[in-house]
Amino acid sequence: MRTASTVRRYLDRPVGDDALERCLLAATWAPSGANQQPWKFVVLKSKEARDVVTAGATRTWQALREYYRLSTPGDEADDPKSRALRTMAEHTRVGGAAPALVLFCIRPQAGASELQQGASIFPAMQNFLLAARAQGLGAAITLWHYSCEDELRSVAAIPDDWQIASLLTVGWPKGRHHSVRRKPLSEVAVTDRWDKPWR
Repeated sequence: MRTASTVRRYLDRPVGDDALERCLLAATWAPSGANQQPWKFVVLKSKEARDVVTAGATRTWQALREYYRLSTPGDEADDPKSRALRTMAEHTRVGGAAPALVLFCIRPQAGASELQQGASIFPAMQNFLLAARAQGLGAAITLWHYSCEDELRSVAAIPDDWQIASLLTVGWPKGRHHSVRRKPLSEVAVTDRWDKPWR
């Protein structure tokens, strides 16, 4: 878990079905509300689906650049923010050409809020991510589907009563896995009361 950081740069090497199946199987072991398992995982392989994802990724990156006023730094900039921005730009440019693409879908449960419904799909996604890392794969959670949802639904024949929760890109990392950087427990954990820090 400590080294399951987001990976957005991949080698030009396919991810075999056996490796993907291990990740998908791990996803099915996740908990869900009342054990309903209201999920469906769609592995996108067709050129048509991949073209839709690439278009969605491009639109998403354009929207992010405009909203946050981002510019892609030159190759000479070597600070962490510049490296991250270049990686994000490359990731969205590659888009649907990533070695593997997986949609995580959920059938909404009556009476459950969006937050409660997320509790029945995001553990499955985390299991998938950890199984990918255990095999040496890298992955990134994207929201590219927001920019191409109608097209994705059409090309993947997703029924209207199902929601797309996220789109994952998966591949063999170009480079190495890194330890994640997180806030210290003293900032995020408390005992009994909101204002009483852990320990």
